[in-house]
Order: sequence, then C-alpha cells, then structure tokens
Amino acid sequence: MPERFIVPQFIDIEDRIWGPITVRQFIIILVGFLAAFIAYKTSDFALFIFLAVLIALLVGIFGFYKINGASFHIFALNFIETTFKKPSLRVWHKQHIRTEEFKSKDEGLEKDVFVTPKKLISSRKLAELSLVIDTGGIYKGEQKANQENNVSFSEKNI
Repeated sequence: MPERFIVPQFIDIEDRIWGPITVRQFIIILVGFLAAFIAYKTSDFALFIFLAVLIALLVGIFGFYKINGASFHIFALNFIETTFKKPSLRVWHKQHIRTEEFKSKDEGLEKDVFVTPKKLISSRKLAELSLVIDTGGIYKGEQKANQENNVSFSEKNI
C-alpha cells in the first residue's frame, strides 16, 4: 500500500502574529520605530517631525501597499532588476541589410544567377488540402475523387 503524503496548502499566505499584521509587516514597523528613535536622538524637533513623517510613509508603503497582489518591496526589486541590470527580454527588430556576396578566385568570371518565381497556391487548393488533413486522408481531393468516379463509372458501363 503506497504511503500517503500531506501536501501543504496555502504556502503563499504569510503567518499572522497579531490581528492582520504579518511577521514581515511587524519587522518593518519595528525597523521604522528604531529609525524614528535614532532620528529623535540625533536631530532637533523640527527635523525629527519631518523624518518621522518620511519614515512613517516609507513604513506604510513597504509594509502594507501591494501592487498586482505582490508586496511593494517585491515590485521595487523587480523594477530595479529590469531597469538597471541588463534586461533579459530581447526584441528582434527585423532590418533588411544589404549584403555582398564573396567573389570567387576568378573575379573576372561572374556566374549568372537565375531566380525562379514562387508558385502561389490558390485559396481553393489550400482549402482542399486542409480538408484532406482534417479528414485524416479519407477525403482525397476533387481531382482524385473525379478520377476514381470516372474509373468506376466506366467499369460499370462495360
């Protein structure tokens, strides 16, 4: 009898430690309080108020703001990676580049190049070929069917 394994569910949901606050958000808030405390001890009151508002704004954005369901820090890291590093997406812009053929050892001798035009297939022929493919070869095409019908009709009349 095969052993049963428990498959973890909801692995992308973060653990909550206090109400709706997750561990990541709690750590971001603690770092924000630490930065505000350092700003309080090292600056005068007017600068402290400005820094405290700035720190609270950054804590709110990095802790609670989500873009397309992802946390802001993930969005910021992806933005930095795709902007400043070499982008991994390569787009090919087709350009017609004139090239010259290599000349042979005998530069005086030039060979004539004959270009044969492509034969275009009519839409009726394409429709018939697609019908042959769709039916798995049961339908053999109008010309083949007409030939088989003419052969069978001439055999019956004999």
